Order: sequence, then structure tokens, then C-alpha cells
Amino acid sequence: MTADPAPSRPSLTQVAALSGVSVKTASRALGGEPRVAADTRMRVQHAADQLGYRLNGIARELRRGANASTLVGLLTGDLANPFYSQLASGLERELRMHGLQLITASTDEDPQWERQLLDTLFERRVRALVIASAAAEHGHLAAEHRHGIPFVFVDRPPVNLTADVVLLDNHNGARQAGAHLIAAGHRRIGVVGDLSRLTTHRERVAGFAEAMTTAGISDWADYLVQDAHDVVTAERAVLDLLSRTPPPTALFTTNNRITNGALRALRGHPAPPALIGFDDLDLGEVLGVSVIAHDTEKMGQRAAQLLLDRINGDGGPAQRAVIPTRLLARGSGESPPRDHLG
Repeated sequence: MTADPAPSRPSLTQVAALSGVSVKTASRALGGEPRVAADTRMRVQHAADQLGYRLNGIARELRRGANASTLVGLLTGDLANPFYSQLASGLERELRMHGLQLITASTDEDPQWERQLLDTLFERRVRALVIASAAAEHGHLAAEHRHGIPFVFVDRPPVNLTADVVLLDNHNGARQAGAHLIAAGHRRIGVVGDLSRLTTHRERVAGFAEAMTTAGISDWADYLVQDAHDVVTAERAVLDLLSRTPPPTALFTTNNRITNGALRALRGHPAPPALIGFDDLDLGEVLGVSVIAHDTEKMGQRAAQLLLDRINGDGGPAQRAVIPTRLLARGSGESPPRDHLG
């Protein structure tokens, strides 16, 4: 038994016939041209709705030329991460005011899948791209860049490619977290970090290391765990740190998912270690979790502004914008070492 063929899409000719106008008038009405009478536009739209007809936006943009596209692509690491949804929100709000539409895809931190998604977006003639890249290098994008497609890299800088970039102040934020815990009396501080190949992870570890070295703590790396990319892996990493002898008296978690994993590991713990996480949490204030916070929507907004400048003809040198971080002390990062309690 063979499957029934998929029904064909209705044509513009059918819409024109149903609404009693010419094909050219139907096209103008559905395309939003101002010279079409209001009653004609309503009749054509009603016919299109009845038939389920939709304009082929991609074909229309190709006829106008690649540079006429209104689509801006955003490649993120993980759409389930609130960081990326907030970034997309900042981007979208800025772009839509200029008639541009954001389309988003997730790479799941897979460089090969990222390459395939980029090829797909190029085939769809996106006007510009915002990339939170998982790849180790980006030289393969140089040709597209020369052809006039603007890129803005966010969160992670490009390698072997000159392009605009918007970053967080990872180093100083992590250094501040380490210094804050040290000031509370901690010297054994567990660090639970993301994928070791990511620049964000390396910058945050380097910032934390600076705080420890400044305080004369040379063995801090004994309590460093890397590649805890998701909540489950982070929970296991924290449980492993707490089982050591002696255990850490404090924890620094380098992103929001890892902080969530740490909170799961600390449920019911009779004497939980101090905790500071990088990135804020939805319920961070309610739960009293101290964090290194930043304005992620502002990061998206700044990336959109850089893209718009390039789309409007700015041919100046590549720009590098840094979004500041700040410590929000809510209680979990201020408790002293349990070793010192009577």
C-alpha cells in the first residue's frame, strides 16, 4: 500500500480566480503594495486564507537580490539555556524595529552541526548572522564575509576571522567571585566548569586562578573539575568534590546550568559549602544564591546595533564590545568555612 501523495499547495492563480482579480493585482495585494484598494486587498486576503495560500518569501527575496533579505540568523549553543533566550530577546527587539526578522537554531555545542546549520542559513540568503560558536576556528567564513554578509560573534570570539564581537567580562567576573570567597575565609574552593575547549570556560578559570594566586593559594587546581556541561554532569561533579578528604568549603560554578546542578547536589546537605555561580538564575534571588550577573539582553541589543551599522554600510574596523559583570551577594556566597564553626 502506497502513501497518498502530499496535497499540492494552492497557487496565486487560484487566489486571483477566487477573489475575481488579476494575478498581478493579487500579487500586489498580498505583497502589501499601497496602491491596492482596501476592499480589493481584503477580498484577496480572504481568498488566500480560504485556500491556505502563502507567499513564497524566500523566492521573492531571491528575485530582489540576496541583500534584500530580512532574515537574520542566530546560532546558539543550547536553546534550553535561559542565557540564550535572553540574548535572542535583546536581539529580536532591536532588529524588528528595523524591519528584520530573527531566526534561531541550536548547535548543541557540536562544531560539525554548526557548520551544517551555517550552510543552511547561507542557502536561505540570511542578511546577517549572530553566532555563539562552538567551533575551534572560523576561517571558512571569510569568503561569506567578503561577499557582504555581516557577522557578529557573541559570548565567544572568532578565531582566524576578523569580525565584530560582543563578550562578557568573564575574567574580571570570575576573579571577583574568587576574591569574594577568599575574603569570607575560604581557601579550599571547588571550581566546576564547562567544556574545557570553550573560551568562556578558559577565561573564567583564568580569572578565578588570578584571585587564588594573588591570595597565595597555589594548590587551587586540585579542586578544579572541567567538562561539566549539563545539569546532571555538574551534579555528579559537585558530589564528587564533596566526597573528598578534605572537601571544599566553597564552590564556584562557571555558568547557570552548572549552578543548577550544584543546587541539586546540595539538597538536604547538613552543612552546605558557600556557593557563587556565574550567570544569574530565574529563582536566584528567592533561593538566596550569590551570582556574578550581567545584562544578557543588553548583549543581544549591542550585537544587533553592530549588525545594523554593517548593514547600513559601516566599513570600519571590527568592533569589540564588552558587557560588564557585577556580584550579587544574596547569602550563599557569604557564609564562612564550616571548618571554622564551633
